[in-house]
Amino acid sequence: MKLVSLAALAAAMVLPVAAQAATPRVDQREAGQQARIQQGVQSGQLTSREATHLEKGQAHVQTMEDQAKADGKVTPKERARLTRAQDKQSRKIYHRKHNARTTRPAG
Repeated sequence: MKLVSLAALAAAMVLPVAAQAATPRVDQREAGQQARIQQGVQSGQLTSREATHLEKGQAHVQTMEDQAKADGKVTPKERARLTRAQDKQSRKIYHRKHNARTTRPAG
């Protein structure tokens, strides 16, 4: 019985830390942006070079997220920084998808 209550106490202490380091919005947005890049490649709106550049930007945002989570807590300032980085990446995706470069022949 003591073992069960000790395990419950340990879980109660760990869960708030895990919840503080969770970034579901960042993860969801990251997945959406990744899907936008893939859709752009499939439709011909993005060249392979553009897609590679955008993938590097996505990797940078992921690195920022990993660094923010490293201490077990993502602060409001870190969340704001991640949001700004994702906003910037989203604008890049839009501009690259809507420029004149395509992989389809013009006509």
